[in-house]
Amino acid sequence: MSTPLPGRDFTAAPAFRTLRKLAGNAPDLTEPGVLDAARIGALRAEAAGWSLLYATQRVNEAVLKALSALARETAVLQRFEMLLAGEPLNRIEGHESENRRVLHFASRNVVEELPDPHPWPATADAVANARTQLERLRIFLKELEQGEVRAPDGAPFSDLVHVGIGGSDLGPRALYLALQPFLRQGRRVHFISNVDPDDAAQVLRGLNLAHTLVNVVSKSGTTLETRTNETLVRAALKKAGLKPARHMLCVTGAGSPMDDPQHYLRAFHMFDYIGGRYSATSMVGAVPLGFALGYDQMHDLLRGAREMDLAALTPEPRENLPLLAALLGIWNRNFLRLPTLAVLPYSQALIRFAAHLQQLDMESNGKGVTRHGALVDFDTGPIVWGEPGTNGQHAFYQLIHQSPTVVPCEFIGLRQSQYGEDLQVEGTSSQQKLLANLLAQAQALATGQDSANPNRFFPGNRPNSILMADRLTPRTLGALLSFYEAKVAFQGLIWNINSFDQEGVQLGKVLATRLLAHMAGKAPAGGEAQDPIGPALLKAAGLR
Repeated sequence: MSTPLPGRDFTAAPAFRTLRKLAGNAPDLTEPGVLDAARIGALRAEAAGWSLLYATQRVNEAVLKALSALARETAVLQRFEMLLAGEPLNRIEGHESENRRVLHFASRNVVEELPDPHPWPATADAVANARTQLERLRIFLKELEQGEVRAPDGAPFSDLVHVGIGGSDLGPRALYLALQPFLRQGRRVHFISNVDPDDAAQVLRGLNLAHTLVNVVSKSGTTLETRTNETLVRAALKKAGLKPARHMLCVTGAGSPMDDPQHYLRAFHMFDYIGGRYSATSMVGAVPLGFALGYDQMHDLLRGAREMDLAALTPEPRENLPLLAALLGIWNRNFLRLPTLAVLPYSQALIRFAAHLQQLDMESNGKGVTRHGALVDFDTGPIVWGEPGTNGQHAFYQLIHQSPTVVPCEFIGLRQSQYGEDLQVEGTSSQQKLLANLLAQAQALATGQDSANPNRFFPGNRPNSILMADRLTPRTLGALLSFYEAKVAFQGLIWNINSFDQEGVQLGKVLATRLLAHMAGKAPAGGEAQDPIGPALLKAAGLR
């Protein structure tokens, strides 16, 4: 039996009732004098190289005090420390469920300059495992660098194909795309995730397979889409006259069907206490990023994540960057009753970051039961979506400015570009134009525009925040990743839901397996009498 969580349940907290009352008269950002220079300067918090500007949220001192009280009454920081201490919080009490620790934080508790202020004994094995795997990766990368591991013709490996799906793809892909200026010369990574055969075909046809490594990621070693794509890649290697075992790497659970040295050049391990969507700083992301960036740059990403992990332990909610963002999100979701969240990075490098956050947030907190197995009677995770600016301004910003549907926004900005290749046009640089657009959108959403022409009237009063750092580097990107991981965890802990399972994914897998059995002519036990809908759908779709 696990230790009961401290603190009150979400709706039982006195601050919950206070916030409900305050939401009935929430601050109006369009009223004269509400959004002024003093407020903009005061409503700001900083950690690990990032600043959170939240003056354009619909909060005032009374709301912020009540949100801080909610954090204290639900004992969210103590719950978070239980998570870090290795308490099995991936469980539903009294019901069949997973029963696991949640220790993705341990994968970056390897930065010696940032020691753990609380060396929790129950996590010592996880930290030791992280150090062991990281050292094995460092040795492998050194062997590549020194030419001890080479392609069959003696040339260095130039490409790596990363095969995975879900958390084994979205996080590593988003981070790789975000760090293109930091790639080692002559190194590229490609991603295959979709079981659609065109995905694999498109990636493989442009590669010299003799100079290509393939990294297959599956914790269980049985993920259907991943093993299917692995089979396609192995067939392509054989067709090219190559021996797959000399090109294949894997990241999998120890003892899984994939953990076989006869079939892989190297096998790195992942562990059941790290969920897929939280695995980007484990070997899942470290292998492709280490290949692409080199060990030192990849380690800088871990350093940034570790810095934000430690910042998430800050006791004062208004000085704790991810907890503050979590509380603002709960204010918007549960009290202002706003169902979505747009994440809008004003950085082309973060082109796939919102896609990663979709899984991180929606798979974690899109839950309908509490940790006690009771149906929730309040809203949980928001619908997360977004695209980089300024492109998004020419796509969907019309809706977020004028539609009756209010969309809270989180803008992400960088004061400097990554490449530094810029010039002035009409008196300002491209980076200045980019940031001017970001700030203008935040202001416009908050204040709106009055006009006698209804077509040019903008209601404003639309909540948004700005995350700002100097430059997107491995270190600041690691901190940004950790910021969102902690924010999601804080919200789930306040709601007292299990943010670390994904039962909604499993149902679709079961039904897909049944349909595949019908398509292969091997009807499952019970046949159509047990499942008449599946065969009917196959027939209607012209597939049988």
